[in-house]
Amino acid sequence: QATMGSLEEVKIDLEAETKNLNPDHPTGDENADTIESVEKGDVTKVPNEQKEVVEDTPWSTRMWEVFTTFWPLGFVAFGGPQAHIAILRDHLVVQRDWMDEDQFTELFAIGQGLPGPTSTQLVISTALARAGPLGGLLAFFMWNLPGLVVLTVCGLLIANFIDPNDPPFYLIGIGPAAISLVFKAFYGFGMKLDKLGIILALTSSSVAILINGDENISQMSSQYVFPSLLVAGSLVCLIDSKRSTPFGQYKAPSQGWDAKNDLTIKRIGIPLWVGVCIFLLWGVVLVLAILLKDVAGIENKYLDIFETMYRIGSLIFGGGQVVLPMLKSEVAPIDGHQWMSVDNFFQGLGIAQSLPGPLFNFSSYLGAVYAGIPGALVAYVGLFGPGVILIFAIVPFWARLRHVFWFKVVLHGLNATAIGFVGAACVILWEASVKNSADAIVFTVALTLAVSFNVPAPIVVLTGCILGAIMCDDAASLGQVSFSEL
Repeated sequence: QATMGSLEEVKIDLEAETKNLNPDHPTGDENADTIESVEKGDVTKVPNEQKEVVEDTPWSTRMWEVFTTFWPLGFVAFGGPQAHIAILRDHLVVQRDWMDEDQFTELFAIGQGLPGPTSTQLVISTALARAGPLGGLLAFFMWNLPGLVVLTVCGLLIANFIDPNDPPFYLIGIGPAAISLVFKAFYGFGMKLDKLGIILALTSSSVAILINGDENISQMSSQYVFPSLLVAGSLVCLIDSKRSTPFGQYKAPSQGWDAKNDLTIKRIGIPLWVGVCIFLLWGVVLVLAILLKDVAGIENKYLDIFETMYRIGSLIFGGGQVVLPMLKSEVAPIDGHQWMSVDNFFQGLGIAQSLPGPLFNFSSYLGAVYAGIPGALVAYVGLFGPGVILIFAIVPFWARLRHVFWFKVVLHGLNATAIGFVGAACVILWEASVKNSADAIVFTVALTLAVSFNVPAPIVVLTGCILGAIMCDDAASLGQVSFSEL
């Protein structure tokens, strides 16, 4: 309604100018064309004369605002992607008035439509729209720094002091508790889907589960099948939107950032040709890393880490929960070269779930366990790199793309398909982390606390650790019969 009201105001202004022509204003014919564009929701053709002239805040002031805003958020952003979005909206839209609700929603949609961590990409794009490229990079590091440091230290400690074949009693329940939070995220995402979205999510989830559990299908095929499913989901929605009575529910095109003034576009400061170059940089790095490792056959531990993380980061849509099955299959496979044990993987996952910041910080833990501090930094750059590069590449085009109806339809299908991957992650990770009745009880209690009582993630994980320790072999020894023996 707010968008339609704004469009109506522009239309009224244009009609007034048409009746009172003067040499300084467009001709009546031009205004008539513009009125028609406004009625269709396309404000890209609104003349610059109609846009407000706004004096901008000094860049140094805006950079300081970015620092003071995102530095504390890096310490309090618990709860996963949904909580992150709510925290960012409260601080940036409600408290600080950096942008309106429509702009914030557009920026959120960018992250949903790109591979990489959605909440981190929202952090970068909001800061980019406020203080340019340097602002976006500063916000990225402030948002991730606490989790990066803690998970790197935890990875070093677990690699050097924890026996992977005999985990301590206080870490036994951490895996099932961590997986419960993935189920919570899937539930939250799934509740927002329309009927067509549910079908697309069910399809992608079923295919992902099949790839993970079929003897005749390699798990590595997911890096080709997942993008194909995303494209197929987008095409299905695009075809459906052309029907007179579409099965899905599609939103109208947005008004866009530059409807009233071009202040945000100026702040971003990235020309379209630079956006194209940044996009090409992403592709070149991906191809070069794969060629060096798989074609040239260079054996180097850090190249192995970077190629694995960068390739996964380039293929994962839907955020941190989607990346977990692929990470597990790469770093802790059932057979083949392992970076760590499965228990080590889930111990780190539980720690990552209980810390503030994005789940992609988990990469620093994985790298630290495998190759120390250098490995943590290489893994961190590798997994975050594609999402960061692509958000800088696509933002210059976004104000133009958001005026196009078919693009929003494509985005709708892509998001629904990606949510199905989160559902598959729930099934795959459950099988790997819940091995006996005690684990199942820990999972059930943790999920109930997280969903029904909205208990914060750190307390959920801590409760799982305590309950797992009580029921383990060294304590009460309850529910310890493996499911495989039943």
